[in-house]
Amino acid sequence: MHPILGRIAIGFVLFLILFPVLTCQVYIIWPWYGRELSVELITLLFPFNVLAISLLWNYYLCIVTDPGEVPDGWKPDTQSSEGYEVKRLTGSPRFCRTCQKFKPPRSHHCKQCNRCVLRMDHHCPWTNNCIGYFNYGHFIRFLFYVDVTCSYHLAMVSYRVMATSGRWYHDQPTGAELIFVILNYVFAVPVILVVGGFSLYHFHSLMGNTTTIEGWEKDKAAMLRRHGKIEEVKFPYNLGVRRNIASILGNNPLLWCCPTVPPGTGLRYQLSVADEHHNWPPRDPALANQLPFKLPDSPWTYENGDVNPNLRPSNSQLRGVNGNRHKSTQDPVSVLPPYHLDYEVPGVDTHPGRPYSPGNDSDYSEEGYSGAIRVRRGSEGYEVRPVNREQMLQEYVQDRINEAGRYQVYEPEHSLEASDDDFEKDEFGENIDEPSGEVGNVRTMSDDDVPLALR
Repeated sequence: MHPILGRIAIGFVLFLILFPVLTCQVYIIWPWYGRELSVELITLLFPFNVLAISLLWNYYLCIVTDPGEVPDGWKPDTQSSEGYEVKRLTGSPRFCRTCQKFKPPRSHHCKQCNRCVLRMDHHCPWTNNCIGYFNYGHFIRFLFYVDVTCSYHLAMVSYRVMATSGRWYHDQPTGAELIFVILNYVFAVPVILVVGGFSLYHFHSLMGNTTTIEGWEKDKAAMLRRHGKIEEVKFPYNLGVRRNIASILGNNPLLWCCPTVPPGTGLRYQLSVADEHHNWPPRDPALANQLPFKLPDSPWTYENGDVNPNLRPSNSQLRGVNGNRHKSTQDPVSVLPPYHLDYEVPGVDTHPGRPYSPGNDSDYSEEGYSGAIRVRRGSEGYEVRPVNREQMLQEYVQDRINEAGRYQVYEPEHSLEASDDDFEKDEFGENIDEPSGEVGNVRTMSDDDVPLALR
């Protein structure tokens, strides 16, 4: 979470706490007792203020207390009989690749804090901090005081409302007092309902020595047990209700409601099962024979030299959902000169898209789509089909020749043979008389009369 958003969330929580605490005393209880200090008034408000101060103090400790971080250079003691958590695949101690540290039991990496937290329960946005080993007790006491303080607050306000309806005092509530009574109900009732349900869950987790993450793991193990995939597995950290609470709030029950430091270091925990390297959470047997993922030697083709059929063919340009390519809103400018083979006119799509059909997944036919480079795009990268550069050059030259208005091509009106016949018949005027050998009148012919093709 962004630091500014975290401060806003903390300010909102403080407003929810301070508004009903202050307004109920100043605008409801104080006018009710005639704005005079009395023993009854002190007896009523003193416990309420003690609860409110304890609530604010534990909330402050939740914010500023470090939940616990893995020390630099820490390594699990694999020779100890107290147990250590291992990976389900390799059986070796857990290691965080982000922090580059070994992970103690019950620790997890928090993406918000960007570190591994000891006995991580969850990342609380309302405290802008992780709830872990060293501040989980403050968090439990904070929830407890929220429930007790809201209950005491609603009892006082309800007692004032019943006193008004019963007309025990001659003074009736003013308009401002009535408005603040309604506002206090609006603030306090949703808080006690939401936080109360959240408190019940965490009180149950405290008695079972379970974190929120481990609660999800227990639910998954119970589902596998119901489906008959695994045998019943005992949670290794459940030591009994009394010892579970003492591991968080301390060994002295009289100090459970006071801010204390939890016993231990958070790097190792006592187990209820005699197993040196327990396997928690239990793994699904269906995944027991699953081999670890291994990247192929070549991301482009298979070993037999064929293309990967899992990669979908497409053109080098992206196409939208309706088959049209994404075009930039700005006028594109080509970085290639006009005589380059790969030059394309800016703003003109010279290779229209064609629909993809799964049946011709390996077909690279380029009929009617010269110049378009066919690629295969998928999770393993791109495969580009080799292009015949000579063919591209010939097509480019032919396109330039066929371009209208670019070249002036000479096309003669008649063929050479037809011109010879016409020359003998039309230009000389008379035919040669073969039997007699006589020639008719022949006119003199100049150079201007000779066609240009015969010259």
